[in-house]
Parts: sequence; C-alpha cells; structure tokens
Amino acid sequence: MKNQAYPLYDIPKLDTLKEVIAHIADKYEDEQAFRIPRKGKQGDKYKTFREFSDEIKNFGTILLEKGFKDDKIAIIGENSYKWIVSYFAVTNTGNVALPLDRELSYKELADLVNRCGCKGVIFSKSFADYADYFKENCPSVEIYIGMKEIHTLKEDGAKLIAEGNTSFDDVKVSPDDLAAIVFTSGTTGKSKGVMLTHGNIASDTYCVCKYVTGEGRGPLLLPLHHTFSITANVLAALMYGGRIHAITSLRNIQRDMVTDKTTTMIAVPTAVEMIHKKVWATAEEKGKAEIMKKGIKISNFLLKFGIDVRKKLFKEVYEGLGGEFDLVICGGAALSQKAEEDMSAWGINVVVGYGITECAPIVSVNRPHHQKRGSSGLVIECNQVRIENKDENGIGEIQVKGANVFKGYYDDEEETKNSFTEDGWFKTGDLGYLDEDGFLFITGRIKNLIILSNGKNVSPEELEGKIIDEIPSIVEAVVFEKNDSIAIEMFLDTENYPDAKAEIQEQVNAFNRQMPAYKKIQEVIIRDEEFPKTTTLKIKRRYDNK
Repeated sequence: MKNQAYPLYDIPKLDTLKEVIAHIADKYEDEQAFRIPRKGKQGDKYKTFREFSDEIKNFGTILLEKGFKDDKIAIIGENSYKWIVSYFAVTNTGNVALPLDRELSYKELADLVNRCGCKGVIFSKSFADYADYFKENCPSVEIYIGMKEIHTLKEDGAKLIAEGNTSFDDVKVSPDDLAAIVFTSGTTGKSKGVMLTHGNIASDTYCVCKYVTGEGRGPLLLPLHHTFSITANVLAALMYGGRIHAITSLRNIQRDMVTDKTTTMIAVPTAVEMIHKKVWATAEEKGKAEIMKKGIKISNFLLKFGIDVRKKLFKEVYEGLGGEFDLVICGGAALSQKAEEDMSAWGINVVVGYGITECAPIVSVNRPHHQKRGSSGLVIECNQVRIENKDENGIGEIQVKGANVFKGYYDDEEETKNSFTEDGWFKTGDLGYLDEDGFLFITGRIKNLIILSNGKNVSPEELEGKIIDEIPSIVEAVVFEKNDSIAIEMFLDTENYPDAKAEIQEQVNAFNRQMPAYKKIQEVIIRDEEFPKTTTLKIKRRYDNK
C-alpha cells in the first residue's frame, strides 16, 4: 500500500470507561483477551473478554458493598491482570483510581496517598510492606485489599449479583466524572496530580483507534500507572479484540515475543531501541552485519517499485522476533530515526505518536500507511493543536484543546491556571511545528532549551537524536550548556563496541563537521552507567554536570 491518506477506521464512539468495557464484552464474548503467564507445570492461563467484564463487575460490587462511594482508591503493584481488573472496578463504580508509581519510595507514595485523601489501597503481594507503611502513615485510608484476595472477593461479588444485587449496574458514570488522578513522574520538579475524566480517556481511546488498529497479540510493556499504558496498551488493544500478555521483564522481551508470537507492540522508544540494537549486535556476532546493510539497500530500492521482499530477505530477523511481528506503536519520547528506518526496512512498521499525560495522553499519531519519518503524526480528531510564539523557523510551543484534555491538577488551582491560556488552550511545554500536510514535529522541551549568549537557541533533544543515530556505540546521551557552549554526557555500549571509548572523540569531531558552529559539541563526558530514569524510561535531566 502506498504511503498516502486513506479513510479512518470505523469504530464506535463510547463516552465512558464503563461503556468501553461493556462494548468489548458484547462484541468479542469468548475470545481471548489476556494471556496470564504462570510458572511451573500449570501453564499459562487465559481470560476471555466476557470473563474480564464479569470479574470487573464482581469486584466492583464488593467495593460498593464495602462502602466506597465517590472515594479515591490507590492501586500499587507490578503489571498484572489483577491490577487491570482493580483499575476498572474502581473507575466503573464511580470511584477514582490513584495508580501509584511502584518505583517511588515508601515516603513519596505515602505523600501521594495523603495528598489525595485516599479511603482505600489495593496492593499486590510484592508490595505488602508498602501497605504496612501506609497503615502507619496514611490516616485517611480505612480499607486495604490485597490482590491475592481478589479471586475470593470476585466470587463473593458473583454470589451477591446472583442473589439480585444490582449496585454495580445502578452506578451511572458520566463523561465528566473523574476516573483517575495520575501523578506525573516528571524529569524535573515536583510531581503533579493530573485529573483525567472518563470522557478524557474514552475519547482519546476512540480517536486513536480510528487512526491505528491494535488487533493481534501484544506484550504489556508499559507500567500500568502510566496513562499511555491504560489508553493504548490496554483499551485500544481490547477495542480491536487484541490479546494482551504481561512480559516477565524488559530483558526477556525477545524471548517473550517468540513465545507469544507477538504481532503488535505498544512501547516507549527505549524498548524499541533495545530490540533494534540487539538485532544488530546479533548480526555483528554472526558476521552478518554487512550482508544486512546491503539487504536494507536492496529492499529499500525494490520498495520504490512496489516490490516487497522484506519478510524473505530478513527472515532470520523476523523469526527471531516471533515470526509474526509487524507493527510497533511508539510514543513517550523521541525515537531514534535509525531504529525507525531499519525496522521498517526489516518489514516491521513503526508508527510514532506524541502524547502527554494531561491529554490522556495521545495528541497525534502516524498511521501505518500514511506517515512521515521524523514526525509524530497527524493530530487526532478529539483535539486541536496550535503552535504559539513561533521563532523564525516556525517552531513554537505546542498547545492543545479538546475532549481529551484533563480537568486540571488535583488540589492545585494556581498550577492549573498557569497551564492554560486565557482562551482555554493547554500549554504542553513542548516545542514543535506543524507542516503543510498537518503532520506534527516535536523539536524539544521549552524548559530544556539552551539559549547561548550569541542569541542562538539549541534544542538538546535534536542534537541527542542526531548523534545517537550517527554513532552506533552511543546508548544514551544528554546535551547541556556549559560555559556558554555545548557539552554532552553519554553512556556507551562497550560490550558490542569494545573500542568505543578510544574512538568516541574522533567520531564526535566528525559529527561536528556536519553541524553549524553554535551546535558543535565542545566537551564530551563518558559515564560508566546508564542515566537515572523515570519509570516511563525517560532520562532524568536534572543532575549536576558542572
């Protein structure tokens, strides 16, 4: 299929999360919705769409029986089927979910629970000690529910329903009702509680599904406390009858893809780039890297004439990723253009989008057969985008208005007011531009922008992306200002490139020769370990480089 505009997919418009769950249960009934990995001889377990919906209703009935009404309930645990059931049982009973970032400390999490005045906490077995800490430090919490209890509680709920209890169905949820408070992990500064309504999340899911299909089998890679995970990895996939499976760890991703025969992956760039680097490292190890490079050139040439031999030409790569893997939907940060181009050359379509938690979170996305390399795609229908305070290149702040834009920051009127313009547009703090075809390009963050004394502006994200694409041994890089010039700190792949440290300065010098004077890198710092990251795998940029 040619890379050109084509009709949006036909998808029913649903206004609340309760409507979404009811719809997928009615449409897909006994088809598999989840694969639940289990250790030992028991083998994996599967849940159908109808079972998923019923178990949400059963557990939700118990929450109502316990007296939860318009209350806030925190959820903490590793990615799991029970986590997802808990989230929708909370939101679909008119209560508000507080998904907790499991990488934060006891104290930080207790602070969030206290800030929201949570009445309940649902926790997995691995986080029982956190619950114990909350019991001592969170006076508002009255009820604690361990996820290991959920199976029994769901059975109790089913009995109540069989006896005529209709409390779950009696709860009417409207699009304007608050569904979740999501605290942004943030790469700098104090976290803020983003208030997302049922309408925010449902409208974003609806629109994303009009642009990209989520059918097939896919791993649950993103931490569930992150909105991208709920909207794209869970809801959008289920809307298309996709089957979800939780992976054991990011390190085992390739093995899990082979086991599950993954067809579609929704991921942040770190995961995609990890797969990309692993494929090349394997090719180097087997002495096939040069053959692959020639194969890419041949494949790209033939594609110009509509001849697609990618699956045959890169059969070994394809089978090494499960044999059916053909679509990556990527967002959360900038993706290496080299990774995007190479994976496309191998026959794996990479669809890049842009989002922010405050927009539930997706704002724009490329389509599988209508996209532009380097862009974040077309602005989806549920929101509008405008570019304000443009510079001479047409780059300015990305501002958004629409049904997916959040209600405000929890208990922070001043921050909420400061985040919107007088005419109601949300100020994302991201820099970018819209091209003549309506594709959105992201160039960086306003707060990261380097302004030199000569008046020149430098986007660190732009330089980072270019140099990572240019020098294969660079795993991670952060560009910053030092003494009114450009410096870079980087983490190198010395395992696959043993001479990386010795060669890096010469490689940076070659890179500089392609850049204008004010963008040349004047200092290189090598670090021995990866940069600290948020739980959504974004590099934390606030640290002392000087």
